[in-house]
Amino acid sequence: MTTQFIYLHGFASSPKSAKAQNISDRFTQIQTNLKIPDLNAGDFSHLTITRQITQVAAEFSNDTASVVLIGSSLGGLTAAHLGERYLQVQRLVLLAPAFGFLSHWLPKLGDEEVKRWQREKYLMIYHYGEGQSLPLSYDFVKDAAQYQEELLQRPIPTLILHGKHDEVIPIEASRDFARSRPWIELVELEDNHALGNVMEEIWQAIRLFCQLP
Repeated sequence: MTTQFIYLHGFASSPKSAKAQNISDRFTQIQTNLKIPDLNAGDFSHLTITRQITQVAAEFSNDTASVVLIGSSLGGLTAAHLGERYLQVQRLVLLAPAFGFLSHWLPKLGDEEVKRWQREKYLMIYHYGEGQSLPLSYDFVKDAAQYQEELLQRPIPTLILHGKHDEVIPIEASRDFARSRPWIELVELEDNHALGNVMEEIWQAIRLFCQLP
């Protein structure tokens, strides 16, 4: 049975991110295809997690292929919800997954800013993939609120790689998630949210977990 590998980049990122490119290069070296869809879909302003899920599910080739999802940050959260819904997804690799995303992110924006966003419908967000600020609809927040971790109960083999010094999504989020789910392997790394200094460790862990050549 063929296996399809798909990488989901993070929020306000792109398929050209350092992590995506690093992992893509390593898949190329072992002559294995890795799809990296652009989750901005040419319209970052109307991004939602629901749209990401629909977009990625459309990439699944056919009913017989098993799918391995590798997701970074918000892409990791999206991957986890795809794994819950689609039995084709046989394995998950989550890099600093954005569990509790809104509860970590909105307080950093501050109450006034969030209220203004709600009132004005759009907020300028710095987009790392584009190198500029772009407007994002408040619908993103309303949509994200329904994606709660407690809904994720399918016992799917999952590898989480999370930096101990993550300043965006604290490692406690992954520890809490893994604690009540014995099918999860959590690897704690000496790095921050970007995980840029531990790509070799990440690749070796992915290789072992996914039984890659």
